[in-house]
Amino acid sequence: MAEPKERGTPIESIVRPTPLRWLWYALGGRLPARHRGWVLHDTTTGTWWARHIARVFVQMSIPIALIMVLLPASWGLRAAVAGGGIFLALIYSLAYMPETTENRVVKAGYPAGTATAHREHAAHLRDLRDSERRRAANARRAARYRDRTGR
Repeated sequence: MAEPKERGTPIESIVRPTPLRWLWYALGGRLPARHRGWVLHDTTTGTWWARHIARVFVQMSIPIALIMVLLPASWGLRAAVAGGGIFLALIYSLAYMPETTENRVVKAGYPAGTATAHREHAAHLRDLRDSERRRAANARRAARYRDRTGR
């Protein structure tokens, strides 16, 4: 498993793809090598899960549009079929979210496990900051208690 670099040191430059390239990426395509850093950022940032869900909606837009236009049924039935398709797509997408994002990182040229390692490292750093914040708050409460009770 790949180890993330220390926080604050850039791994690679983050070059955001153009909207057309992002659409290709959202549909499962591979981006050019200059976007490697952005792919890693996209799959490891704090909103990686929301970005994944946005990509799922982009992927589902084509079949949903086809259903709404081509299905020879009433609009209510078309909407029900589209809603059921979106619901099932979200269930499967959420069930395999870590694997799907890891596959995107592997397509970008990183070793398998890189995105997971980065997210775990970020979670560990977040836990350390939260622990320090709680420790400081406890020390302030203890000081107030000592001041109030004289103990």
